[in-house]
Amino acid sequence: MTPDQREFREAMAHLPAAVNILTTNGPSGRCGITLSAVCSVTDNPPTLLVCVNRASAMHDVFQANGRVCVNVLGGDQQELALHFAGATKVPMAERFTWDVWDSGHDVPVLRDALVNAVGTVKHTVPMGSHSVLFVDIEHIRTRSGGQSLVYFNRAFHRLDATPLVPEGAPS
Repeated sequence: MTPDQREFREAMAHLPAAVNILTTNGPSGRCGITLSAVCSVTDNPPTLLVCVNRASAMHDVFQANGRVCVNVLGGDQQELALHFAGATKVPMAERFTWDVWDSGHDVPVLRDALVNAVGTVKHTVPMGSHSVLFVDIEHIRTRSGGQSLVYFNRAFHRLDATPLVPEGAPS
């Protein structure tokens, strides 16, 4: 790894990011991965970009199925994040037998996620070690309340919804 890569990785460790589980189901199989590289692109049409490492065994499954759900995790869902990051070695098929998924969708939708955004991969751009998937969102559900799960400084953290009040502002 060149010094530039190390410096970049260190800098990105200090960029707080929401923790998500990207899921899919279809002819190429059912799978999910934990990732933090998700970003809104536009609201017309509603579009997200999702970055998936091309070395991931699941990369081609997401590409081939073309349907995904971005499940934005709440502060109490760190264990699921670890499972889908592969840290716990729980087999993929077993992860989808747990009573945490909503039925009635063509892709796995995590019941208690802060946000579920279901859509179709409309465009893919290779960029270095990753593919950037542009996902047109067709169904979205949000849950109010609770905390958000974020990744910062190489660790999970819970983020409260309480806004900071600027110094001197009325409280």
